[in-house]
Amino acid sequence: MKEKVQRFGKFLSAMVMPNIGALIAFGFLAALFIDTGWIPNEGFNSLVGPMLTYLIPILIASTGGKLVGGDRGRVVGAIAVIGAIMSNTEISMLMAAMVMGPLSGWCIKKFDQLMDGHMPAGFEMLINNFSAGIIGMLLAMFGYIAVGPVMTAILAVLSAGVNVLVEHSLLPLVAIFIEPAKVLFLNNAINHGIFTPLATAQVAATGRSIMYMLEANPGPGLGVLLAYMFFCKDKNTKDSAPGAVIIHLFGGIHEIYFPYILMNPAVIIAPIIGNIVAIFWFSLTGCGLVGPASPGSIIAFLMMAPSSKMLFIIIGVVLAAAVSFAIASPIVRMSGNKSLEDAQSEMAARKAESKGQAVPGTIKNSNTIKKIVFACDAGMGSSAMGATKFRNRIKAVHPEIVVTNTSVDNIPADCDIAVVQTTLVARAKKSAPNAEIITIGNFLADPALDALYIQLNTGDAPAAPAGENTDVVLPDLNLIIKKKVMEKEGVKLNLTPVSKEDAIQAAGELLNKLGYVDETYVAAMQEREKLVSTYMGMGVAIPHGTTQAKDTVKKTGIVLLQYPEGVDFGSEKAQLVIGIAGVGDEHLELLGNLCNMLEDEALLETLKTTDDVDWVLEQLNK
Repeated sequence: MKEKVQRFGKFLSAMVMPNIGALIAFGFLAALFIDTGWIPNEGFNSLVGPMLTYLIPILIASTGGKLVGGDRGRVVGAIAVIGAIMSNTEISMLMAAMVMGPLSGWCIKKFDQLMDGHMPAGFEMLINNFSAGIIGMLLAMFGYIAVGPVMTAILAVLSAGVNVLVEHSLLPLVAIFIEPAKVLFLNNAINHGIFTPLATAQVAATGRSIMYMLEANPGPGLGVLLAYMFFCKDKNTKDSAPGAVIIHLFGGIHEIYFPYILMNPAVIIAPIIGNIVAIFWFSLTGCGLVGPASPGSIIAFLMMAPSSKMLFIIIGVVLAAAVSFAIASPIVRMSGNKSLEDAQSEMAARKAESKGQAVPGTIKNSNTIKKIVFACDAGMGSSAMGATKFRNRIKAVHPEIVVTNTSVDNIPADCDIAVVQTTLVARAKKSAPNAEIITIGNFLADPALDALYIQLNTGDAPAAPAGENTDVVLPDLNLIIKKKVMEKEGVKLNLTPVSKEDAIQAAGELLNKLGYVDETYVAAMQEREKLVSTYMGMGVAIPHGTTQAKDTVKKTGIVLLQYPEGVDFGSEKAQLVIGIAGVGDEHLELLGNLCNMLEDEALLETLKTTDDVDWVLEQLNK
């Protein structure tokens, strides 16, 4: 059911979003030049009405027609909606356009299907032109007689309902539905499919509308991100929050804060109450925007604000952020165990690979990858950011790989890898059945993207063909432990801090001393670190050698070096440096098992500080 709602909402918003520019142009004209605008001007004010009455509905209808019936549907949709418009020019027929456009596309598509194979030679252009004109004319008449009046009545009922909510101070309660729906990626459907048509009709009557503010207010999400920035116990999540704040507040990409709520669902209470307070304030002070704030950044929000309400609108955004922050902060502070890197628990699913199941974050052969597509609900916000960041990340090594973004329902057929949020996987699989699907929780920092980056740049893969220049693949850590290759002499505790290179050197030399590798393997471990950091997160690094050093591995072995004060691995510190040498093809399996073994935070913290070698061996050799 959720998928069907998402698809329907996506279809509605897909008719509006390509035409947001026209709505913004209308909003600017209204904000600047109407009688109550910043700089009233009678001549420019005359542009406002025709834009709202004719231009915007025609654009929406033509877009809807094209979505269903291609270019011919676009033309027929534009013709047909004129009938609905002329049935009542006192209101904007945006909702009628959303009906007439797809209906026109469907009609012309069915006609073309009926004529397929039956078109007389030499009459193609004649039939195509006349069919579009006649069908468009008939639909325009239908729109004038039926669709326009029906939509006028529906809009009157909806507007009356909104007025009742406002008059009885009940409008703030819609936040109870808005915020959870946003987190389920229904934000575009709600804002552009429902609120925008109602708001545009209100603007025509009153000059501004609160409906533009219900979903687009950046305040509630800002409060959540600030709570994570100041009070999250997980360092990686805390460090990612400031960047998310900037993207959310100034870029207007609200999707950026959704994963922070999905990590800890109780946090959803914060934006709900924050938005309730803001909507109540906006209702109390008679606030409204003159056009859609798209994207929902503070810049777009204020640019669509009437001059007389600017201060009240700023206060409303601040109130929403403050209330959301106040409620989210204790929840985040008490959550403790949740973090963005909890998504690494999904690495345990890599065990399924040995059973023939596809695993997020792995690719079959990096040499065959030509196109990577980041997909979100609308294809205009978080996916664009994710694609840009990942494109910049790999372009130096793989300039031939195309990294782009789109909506989850329009992933191209030639896509090799599709990167989507977890809640959109079902739609992605339906849209791109032949693509590898990688699921992520956050476009800013996600272990699945790190795994993909490593595989593309180093060739680390589940089972690399013989002869390929990829990293040496490592054995299953659990198997290593069960064989008790972790010897007492291989555990070194309470070491003083050293450089990353020295720590890797020490681990390699210990592997060599214990007879696991030749001495040349140590240099291969240093070379491997130069390619991509072996820091795994959670204070753990697992340095190992490259393919070229595979022949120098005598037997599977593991050593553990403990640095309680930490070794700098870039911007992170590793308290545990686990040196590994192995024979086999289970590198990614090792990573998954390592995360599983260390998912007990109490155990992990003890491993980082204990001075009891026997206890360490007991834990690792279970």
